[in-house]
Amino acid sequence: MVGGSIERPAGVGSHPGAPSIEADHRALVVAVAAPAVDGKANEAVRRAVAEAFGVRARDVTVVSGERSRDKVLEIGGADEARLAELLNG
Repeated sequence: MVGGSIERPAGVGSHPGAPSIEADHRALVVAVAAPAVDGKANEAVRRAVAEAFGVRARDVTVVSGERSRDKVLEIGGADEARLAELLNG
């Protein structure tokens, strides 16, 4: 991606629960309350990640893992430094 976007996809693990974002130094771990039905959990993950990076939810794309707990996201307009900050706690 170009123009202020994260150039490498961000790995994300999603889990049911209260909305939160944590990191394990390799990937972001996103907990959402939405059920994994009809794409509701994916939308909740996109919104939570967008909020954490200060971008619009439509700028967060699930590249792979649409039906998995482990996802790869593309975050348009995100700052690489913010990803590093989240991963390093």
